[in-house]
Amino acid sequence: MSVFENHYNSYINSQLKSLKSRLPKEKRAGNPFVTISRQTGAYSFTIAKALCEYLNKNERRSKCIWAAFDRELIKTIAQEHNLPETVLPYLSETTVSEIQDLVEETLGLHPSHNSLVHKTGQTILHLARLGYCIMVGRAANIITAKLPGGVHIRLISPWEKRLEHIQEYYKMTEPQAKEFILTEDRDRKNYVKKYFGKDIDDPLLYDMVINVDKLKPAKTIQMIGELVFKKFSPH
Repeated sequence: MSVFENHYNSYINSQLKSLKSRLPKEKRAGNPFVTISRQTGAYSFTIAKALCEYLNKNERRSKCIWAAFDRELIKTIAQEHNLPETVLPYLSETTVSEIQDLVEETLGLHPSHNSLVHKTGQTILHLARLGYCIMVGRAANIITAKLPGGVHIRLISPWEKRLEHIQEYYKMTEPQAKEFILTEDRDRKNYVKKYFGKDIDDPLLYDMVINVDKLKPAKTIQMIGELVFKKFSPH
């Protein structure tokens, strides 16, 4: 069994076990979850992982285990919809022209992008309804906007700081890092605009927009964690 399968199965099993111990009021209110939208290089992976650890440490429901889905989200989508591994690259936040999409679909390279976006949405809704998960990217905040248990976060950071981080994290040269950031940010913005008709930079889509350069990581984690507990408190 792969590391991902252990991660996913542990999460699912913990949610099923915790259902028996949740209060009726808790079920009606919806289960807590977090979505994180991010600028490239704004420490989303680091923050998602640390937030998961913080919530698990401070969560009062002992049978409940929080899980973060960043890179794992793509594999979760594929697993839930029985998609082959060859489709994984096409589940990224990248848009293509309708002609390219049609040609690639006709050649059998992958299902249509509209179909893949739909499947992505189904998986994100499934995870959100189970709750106790942190989902990064793929317009998860928009897809789950009507569910009551969500806390939606946008992470931003100055260009210079993001450039430094990407160079260090991926061992890139400055020109490579610049191109990487511009491409990733453009793809994410286009993805949200094309498939959901929204502007990823619209602050009204989020409960909190955080400049990660202004706060220490521990403070950022604590702020988000306390917002989760406050929003989901049954009192």
